[in-house]
Amino acid sequence: MTDVEDTVPPAGVAEPGPGQADVTVEFAGEYVTVPSGTRFTIGREGDLAIDDNRFLHRHFLSLEQAGGLWWLINIGARLSATVTDTEGRVQAQLAPGARLPIVFGVTTIVFSAGATTYELSVHSAQPAFRETPRQVDDGGLSTIGAVPLTPSQKLLIVALAEPVLRREGTGMSELPTSTAAAQRLGWSITRFNRKLDNVCDKLDRQGVPGLRGGVTSSATNRRVRLVEHAVSSRLVTRNDLVMLDDPERYASETPAASRP
Repeated sequence: MTDVEDTVPPAGVAEPGPGQADVTVEFAGEYVTVPSGTRFTIGREGDLAIDDNRFLHRHFLSLEQAGGLWWLINIGARLSATVTDTEGRVQAQLAPGARLPIVFGVTTIVFSAGATTYELSVHSAQPAFRETPRQVDDGGLSTIGAVPLTPSQKLLIVALAEPVLRREGTGMSELPTSTAAAQRLGWSITRFNRKLDNVCDKLDRQGVPGLRGGVTSSATNRRVRLVEHAVSSRLVTRNDLVMLDDPERYASETPAASRP
């Protein structure tokens, strides 16, 4: 476990050093450059006004420089954000008051306010992280994906995440209801809910929080958390939207890796 002190930028070195580059924030297809030495706020108001959503903090996130790095800081009081690199290799929950250094070329940030899920990205021209390509030939014995979803389970997630993956208009949309998603797939609501339970149970066993069913749980919050996790961890991507063109093709209950 990372010590909390390791995520706190050094004191007294907030000024940008020589060669520190600007970063660019992308949301809904629009790019905003954040100059070095400035503080950039994100929320219902601020330098980037996401949406007039009363569930969203007026000032939720900020980008600041310290210790030779850009930092993403959660300045809200209730909401958390999921932060990941574009390959889904690193995923972290940024709770209120927490901060993380921006070290990747592209850092994706996904968060939910009420029933709405948002996604934005931070682009760094001079990332601190450098990947060393590896060539590994294991004869096809590698495990592909930490969670072996069946095609129909993945299809369900894609149907729920469709507005977020398409990012139409403002780049954020209300998630579809279970009834609407079931109709999108041509499924009965009973079939849809059974598969949704199976997907949530499977991810819950993998340690993903917020997917547990129960009398006191909110069906809307469960769908939001499922979409948030699936998008931020690259469990589904925009390339998977093609599955919705022919849902019957993905009706199998057998994980793809297990089929001959």
